[in-house]
Amino acid sequence: MAQRTHLDDADCSIAQALDVVGDWWTLLIVRDAARGVHRFDDFQRELGMSRKVLTERLKLLVEADVLTREPYQDRPVRYAYRLTPRGRGLLPVLVALQDWGDTWILGEGEMTATTQEASREAVRVHALRGTRLPELTLPDRFGELRDPVADTPFTVLYCFPGAFARSESYPPGWGGIPGARGCTLESCTYRDQLAEFTAAGATVHGVSTQRPDEQQEFAEAEGLRFPLLSDAELGLVTALRLPTFRAGGISRLKRLTLVVDRDRTVREVFYPVQDIEASVAAALAAVRGA
Repeated sequence: MAQRTHLDDADCSIAQALDVVGDWWTLLIVRDAARGVHRFDDFQRELGMSRKVLTERLKLLVEADVLTREPYQDRPVRYAYRLTPRGRGLLPVLVALQDWGDTWILGEGEMTATTQEASREAVRVHALRGTRLPELTLPDRFGELRDPVADTPFTVLYCFPGAFARSESYPPGWGGIPGARGCTLESCTYRDQLAEFTAAGATVHGVSTQRPDEQQEFAEAEGLRFPLLSDAELGLVTALRLPTFRAGGISRLKRLTLVVDRDRTVREVFYPVQDIEASVAAALAAVRGA
């Protein structure tokens, strides 16, 4: 086992947290566990690290109750590693790091709810095409857990920054954030064309990081007839490494649309979304064309 320097500042939460996850390999393991990677060989293939180092980091994370170890094979015994509630509590840390990197390393250092067509952020999101969405559930606006992928040939997941029933509920300066405005128009456009999506074999789900009660108030005000799902705990964001920005003290999804088939494979990606009504039409065309 590699030697570890334990931090003695017992009263500093930052120091104590870094004592568990201060190694960069450790956070990358947590990142990949959130993406649906659970087996030793899969971690090694994704991260390219040595078996010795990976064994050490997995042992550390199990001892710290960040990961739990579950046997999936008897002879020989092999284990799957899954995030515990304590481990899932690290997801906002990963999202904050990604948001910082998107803003200050890949971006221009300005807060935005969108990006440029040719940005590295857009390339990362478009690389989701052909990947599988891990098994997870999100609460709907009534607090009931739902799989974001419906049991229909296709699911259209439109991710939006936030929509509220009352104008005073929006965070200060919302209208000045590039790409933030337009969530009500987007939801209502899907509402008005819902029958066409249904006829094409697609279920529509809206996803934001708002609380379920905020989504319920908005859905009732606008007469939405499809589920809004809350990713307030950032499970979907981290599973797919979706782009975010911070406003009103919370991480918010940038506007994008995924078309996912029944087997959980992402068939089409629309990002950035610059023309909302055109993006809804493009999602419908993608479903019909598939």
